[in-house]
Amino acid sequence: MFHANATCDLDRMRFSLGLNKTGGTAAVAGEIGMVGRKGANSRAQVNTQAGPNTGLLRWVAAGCAVLALAGWAVAARAQDDVIISHAITTFGDPPKYPADFSHLDYVNPDAPKGGEISIWTAGGFDSMNPYSVKGRAAALSSAPYEAILTSTSDEIGTVYCLLCETMEYPADRSWVIFNLRPEVTFADGTPMTADDVVFSYNLFLTKGLTDFRTVFGQQVESAEVLGPNKVKFTFKTGVPTRDLPASVGGLPIISKAHYEANNLDLEESSLTPFLGTGQYVLDRFDVSKSIVWKRNPDYWGSDLPINRGRGNFDRIRVEYYGDYQAAFEGFKAGNYTFRNEASSITWATGYDFPAVAAGTVKKVELPSGAKASGQAFLFNLRREKFQDPKVREAIGLMFNFEWSNATLFYDLYARIHSVWENTELAATGVPTPDEVAILQPLVNEGLLPASILTDEAIMAPSSGDRQLDRGNVRKASSLLDEAGWQVGDDGLRRNAAGEVLTIEFLNDSPSFDRVFNPYVENLKAIGIDAKMTSIDNAQMESRTRPPQYDFDIITGNARSDYISGSELKQYYGSETADVSSFNQMGLKSPAVDRLVDVVMAADSNESLRVATKALDRVLRAERFWVPQWYKATHTIAYFDIFEHPENLPPYALGELDFWWYNAEKADALRASGALK
Repeated sequence: MFHANATCDLDRMRFSLGLNKTGGTAAVAGEIGMVGRKGANSRAQVNTQAGPNTGLLRWVAAGCAVLALAGWAVAARAQDDVIISHAITTFGDPPKYPADFSHLDYVNPDAPKGGEISIWTAGGFDSMNPYSVKGRAAALSSAPYEAILTSTSDEIGTVYCLLCETMEYPADRSWVIFNLRPEVTFADGTPMTADDVVFSYNLFLTKGLTDFRTVFGQQVESAEVLGPNKVKFTFKTGVPTRDLPASVGGLPIISKAHYEANNLDLEESSLTPFLGTGQYVLDRFDVSKSIVWKRNPDYWGSDLPINRGRGNFDRIRVEYYGDYQAAFEGFKAGNYTFRNEASSITWATGYDFPAVAAGTVKKVELPSGAKASGQAFLFNLRREKFQDPKVREAIGLMFNFEWSNATLFYDLYARIHSVWENTELAATGVPTPDEVAILQPLVNEGLLPASILTDEAIMAPSSGDRQLDRGNVRKASSLLDEAGWQVGDDGLRRNAAGEVLTIEFLNDSPSFDRVFNPYVENLKAIGIDAKMTSIDNAQMESRTRPPQYDFDIITGNARSDYISGSELKQYYGSETADVSSFNQMGLKSPAVDRLVDVVMAADSNESLRVATKALDRVLRAERFWVPQWYKATHTIAYFDIFEHPENLPPYALGELDFWWYNAEKADALRASGALK
């Protein structure tokens, strides 16, 4: 459950992409699936996770939001008020899979092992360290690492023992003990012990991402070795402990001996990977061109029920391309074999090449039940010109989603309105009495306007069929006038100090130009000096990560999880706003901070749902974003050499996890010359 990107939302797979320091991955850009900065709705060629709680961001965010479970007849037993179990769930419901399950429902337990799947990503890399703010981590660079606990793709709020046999915890979740599997070994065959677990925890606590340390350091009192295969985490008093057993269980474990022998440094960029226990290890790489991960034939966990039918490819190859169109041409030429299409125009018009017509390449849409990514234009609230919410609202009015969807996107998408879009957690209509009960004290203290108690939840503005919606022009112009930005003789808006209202959109994807350009034109029509600046991936990363934050507006994500907890402090907390790789907009709201605490303290599904809706309502009222779009399908193309289970799970596509290679089909395509 360690996922650096971020994609938390992220996206789910048993191993995740290497973290790029924006909380994103070096991946494709397009209208959707723009991983990291460009949206985690898609696996975007290199990010397919195994469950909604899996991946680095969930752990870095310290909140996979799962909680101690009591009273299972089979899976857990209480001894002196201590629960001993193979899994842990959020609010006491039994996990889907009992302790003696044979395999996950959505896998083919008899899937053959072998072959290669190849995918693509954009940009480049100069490091194998996915956990540092320095350097650019290679795709899938967290693949070699596992956590104590793992999740599945068909459950929300449940994690299972992976590196442990069982876990123990009291009803108040004030501590947790993990009983580690003695058979776990690192990739070099050396045993993993409790010493490695405590070493890894202390390492990430002292050298990890600053915003992670800020949050996690407030929650964990100690980590101690109780025996060679027994480790205990004790949590601080006075903090919500609902999520903490699973949060520490999401710790990625690396070898202490290997780290020290090679003089490695978690904070430094390095082409020497750490040593982990994972199923895949580094095979070979060509810096910024390609990287290959190979399945470890001696992987310790191959026979575990939770692993059966998974990790089926002998090799996973990632090819790097300089831009989106070049990558598409590479796919057509057979340079890689699986593509998760993120461009609507390419999906609608580009797949007319001979391999598709001949059936060599399959073009399919598969259902997705995933939460929307929160993809949006994000304001840099650290800039003085964006302090007035009327300015932000005016700018939001000028993005015409309806026209863009019809004209640019072939009507493939739906609009995002909520941080929890496409879930029951999204705020709707006016607040319920239970929501009012949460919001009223904040109104009484002057932290929120009274209107939050009676107004409907803010929705993204709608527009007409023409690119420039005249009604929204009038509304936006009026808001800017009220905010003190008046139109001068030259048609530009200036404040009382004579400063022109300028806006720069940063864009590192040429395929996204067609989205930015009409938006820029609309903003110019109301007197804003707007422009789009094209930069490369490295510049984007440098300008948008801490401490620079050198941007006006970027495309990124308003992040959320299916069951939220302390990770919200990293996404939206005031105390991490100037150090976080995830709170890119720099939101600092005392009301949001208080509501995050309410969400963290929720002790039932219903109280969590109400608290999350109240938070969503307030986040949307902050107008730190201009929401973009999402879709409820996977649009994929691949050479007809792969197969997948008939019934895919709701929360993952799983192409790198539980798909498999058909050697007979591959041999036939090679014999025909259709496959290299």
